[in-house]
Amino acid sequence: MLQKLRDKTSGWIVTVILGLLMIPFLFVIDSSYLGGVGAQNVAKVAAPPTWWRSAPSWWPMSFLWQHHEISAEEFRTRFEQARQQARQQQGENFDPRQFESAENKRAVLDQMIDEKVVRLAGEQSGIVIGDAAVRETIASIPGFIGPDGKFNQDQYRLALTTGNPPRTPAQFETLVRESLQQSIIPQALQESGFVTSVEAERLMKLLGETRDVEIAALPELPADTAEVTDAQIKQWYDSHPKDFRQPETVSLEFVEINAAALPPAAAADEATLRKRYADEKARFSTPEARLASHILIAADGSEPAKLKAAEQKAAALATQAKAPGADFAALAKANSDDTGSKATGGDLGWVERDSMVKPFEDALFGMKAGEVSAPVKTEFGYHVLQLREVRGGQQRPFEEVRDQLAAEQLKADNEGAFSELSGRLVDQVYKNPTSLQGAADALKLKVQTLGPFTRDTASGIAANPAVLRAAFSDVLVQDGTVSDPIAITPDHSVMIRVTDHSPEQALPLDKARDGVIAAIRADRNRQVSAKAADALLAKLNAGQTLQALAAEEKLQLSPLPGLPRTQPVPTPEINRAVFAAPAPAEGKPSYGKVAVQDRYVVFAVNKVTPPNLADVPAEQKQQFKDQLDQVDGMASAKAFIQAMRKHYKVQVEEANL
Repeated sequence: MLQKLRDKTSGWIVTVILGLLMIPFLFVIDSSYLGGVGAQNVAKVAAPPTWWRSAPSWWPMSFLWQHHEISAEEFRTRFEQARQQARQQQGENFDPRQFESAENKRAVLDQMIDEKVVRLAGEQSGIVIGDAAVRETIASIPGFIGPDGKFNQDQYRLALTTGNPPRTPAQFETLVRESLQQSIIPQALQESGFVTSVEAERLMKLLGETRDVEIAALPELPADTAEVTDAQIKQWYDSHPKDFRQPETVSLEFVEINAAALPPAAAADEATLRKRYADEKARFSTPEARLASHILIAADGSEPAKLKAAEQKAAALATQAKAPGADFAALAKANSDDTGSKATGGDLGWVERDSMVKPFEDALFGMKAGEVSAPVKTEFGYHVLQLREVRGGQQRPFEEVRDQLAAEQLKADNEGAFSELSGRLVDQVYKNPTSLQGAADALKLKVQTLGPFTRDTASGIAANPAVLRAAFSDVLVQDGTVSDPIAITPDHSVMIRVTDHSPEQALPLDKARDGVIAAIRADRNRQVSAKAADALLAKLNAGQTLQALAAEEKLQLSPLPGLPRTQPVPTPEINRAVFAAPAPAEGKPSYGKVAVQDRYVVFAVNKVTPPNLADVPAEQKQQFKDQLDQVDGMASAKAFIQAMRKHYKVQVEEANL
């Protein structure tokens, strides 16, 4: 039977049939198996096998390649983390809509791809992270360290279960192992970076260099009034499309509630104030505190003999402490088992209620100042207490705090009126969320308008960052609905609705015409100024001095002795040009020109003064060299990752971002 089956299923005809049957299955197999990016993934990093570096990447040879993919869920989690970080850094200036840009998404994805590249490089290099290294890393994470300064297993598990997302210990160990594997090569490269002492000193000399400079600004040219032809306008407009854009604009209607504009609340009567005083009586009393010392004789309750011995020792110490002239602090230093207070003579400082275990606290607050207690048993052992001083426990009378209560009640009533009106406005808006007029009429409020304005020209309430973000948000722009209340200040809020929106677009030539003409004329002036600067440079290089030339041409000459390289003065452009110029030859300045806005300045470098490194402390030199070592190491790690990205095959599915 088996032989018959084998005979029936062999031959070229059966092979063709099986091949045809396989074709439909190819359309349902995840494309990641065929070398592409999986349907639920955003990127894939693949590398040829170590034993066949030149293996082709086409299917079916792609099965031989090692690869790691980045799922859409992984990307969304990382992007959300980046969003929260940006929100914390930028505060009120954070714009969630702008953050959702394709550039930001690609930047986050590139970082994740780099991590996968490094991980793949580690795997192909045979790097294996042992269990001991994982345990050691986890045990060193500050969030898992207990009060005793040691790794706390309960704290570790609690942190994992309450994390975002929650993880099991096994999942977290896998994450740590992958992180270590990804970081080991870049970290080793960073730590291996170095520069020689000669290189460090040369760079220190360059950074500390100063130059004696003279600057002559060419005179401002008269306004260009020459004709600009239609052909020139069209050519400039077509060649500078990014310069003539009409920014996105919105127009708003809004209703605001400002506590300052509301009628003030009536003053509270006597009964209301007395009730407030009774409800908040604890606020007007000083909590009782007791200045205490103790001697602890530690004991384990599971061993009766040791417990009895501890009690007897504590009783004997109590007797000694009660004797006239006894030094309680000396007894504590000699006998107490409390390492935290022993060195200070058993001093516990000021103790308030609910800060100690109950037997200890009951005994302490039942004593009089100057008393020493009999042994007090707690879960820690036996305590001998000394009460040194009592303070607090006093109640301020109603009459003394009446004015304070009245002011607080008035403020609360005003805030209540503000909150009540805000709530009623929200309720009215919810009845018709695409209009503010009905809600405003019902509450006798005024609907105000604002705009059109851009992100840069917003004024009034729109200048508030939260209002500006909402005004340009997709929800309000596309749906035309009223926003939630937006707080301007704690007692001032607005609700807005976008009534008109114009997206960013190219400014039509007829509207951009004046700007194009101005740009052409400014460019003409720059060209004239550049020619004038070149003519001055030619005279300077022919032997004239800048001082003589400035007097001849009536130029304003500004000497800048000791100009530092590391400070952007007088402007960043001038500073860069001055220090990019060659050093002057003996007795002959070095000349150059630089554009500042629409005109040029000509400068002369008369002298270069290097720093005296003998005056720099050795510690500062070493610190500078260490920083250069780090920079070199980071550059090496970055170069390694870039090289691996070129060596590996990186695929990105933009549609899944």
